[in-house]
Amino acid sequence: MKSPLKSPRNNTAAKRGYMVQSVVRAVTILNAFQSTSEVLDLRVVASRAGLHKATTFRLLETLVETHLLERAGKHGYRCCVQPARAKRYRIGYGSQTSLLPFTATVSDGLVVAANAANIDLLVLNNGLSPRFALQNADTFVSEKVDLVIDSQINIGVAAQIAVKFSEARIPFIALDIPHPGATYFGADNYKAGRMAGRHLARWAAKAWKNGPEQIILLGVDAAGPLLNARLTGVLDGINEVSAFSHRIPTHHYDTKGGQFEATLDIVRRHIRRRKPERALIGAVNDSAALAALQAFREAGIERSCAIAGQDGSLAAREEMRRTSSRLICSVAYFPETYGERIIRLALDILKHRPVAPAVFVQHEVLTPQNVDKIYPNDAWMKSAPETIEPQRKLQ
Repeated sequence: MKSPLKSPRNNTAAKRGYMVQSVVRAVTILNAFQSTSEVLDLRVVASRAGLHKATTFRLLETLVETHLLERAGKHGYRCCVQPARAKRYRIGYGSQTSLLPFTATVSDGLVVAANAANIDLLVLNNGLSPRFALQNADTFVSEKVDLVIDSQINIGVAAQIAVKFSEARIPFIALDIPHPGATYFGADNYKAGRMAGRHLARWAAKAWKNGPEQIILLGVDAAGPLLNARLTGVLDGINEVSAFSHRIPTHHYDTKGGQFEATLDIVRRHIRRRKPERALIGAVNDSAALAALQAFREAGIERSCAIAGQDGSLAAREEMRRTSSRLICSVAYFPETYGERIIRLALDILKHRPVAPAVFVQHEVLTPQNVDKIYPNDAWMKSAPETIEPQRKLQ
């Protein structure tokens, strides 16, 4: 009598019976490394592999002894073999704009990190335009990318973009502005603004005997309350230190995306109309902050203002190094670190690893007193020769 045919399910079970679990776990450890340049510690490897730390440690040490891994530093490990990939991921990146230094730094970092991780990155420019952002979302869907990293500030189209990706079953990461259904990566906007407001108020209490006589807030209304939470934080931070903002007029302006030229024109008009004598200025980003500073300088009344920016850009850091500059501070987000972190987050999502719904970046108040300590290599960066930027696709 012929033996009964085995079902595919039985065949799978039979194959599993031949598997050596210790080998499977060792391969899982190796696959936790995304490239041969990545250095991971025990905690990260255990999290990515989904194994207990003690088991992970024994496997790591075994792989080191067999020369498949090597130790890097005191607590790190580096993979000596290129991890096998079932496929090369293709990720779409909708850049907010190429006009702002902050987003340009983020874009450059993403290109480098994607290349290191063997990812095909399709880059399109949202150009601060809701129409372009919607068109680019359609392009990402038609290109059937595996995941989208979207940086666009127009809250009015956030739900439409989210639906496009949801219907196409494409996971996405929203930079700076939360979108429905997206994993958020970026600033804690209110917290960052509050840090700036506290510093402004402390500075004003020391520098101006009679305190400020007005507050100017330079925001981005297209982003809704989310990005402008930085300005809410500025006011609350001022109130924590003093009662300035309860008794003096506050002027809010939309800077059309935080762009330099638009802000410069707005602050010039404000100076002509309001003739400020002691103005505290909270700006949504460094471009707006530097534009406000230029407007006061042009009018010959720079000492009538004290300005707090956001981003910690190179231009803001250079300005704070000027003697007696009235750019009092800028809250740094360290965009030069975004690329590697975002790509790592994207790979975790694509590999169905658990991720937090929101990943907030580090914030630190930069001042003329600490800027050289936090960014000691700025002078070297300015004198370093330019490198050839990797090719990328732009709209």
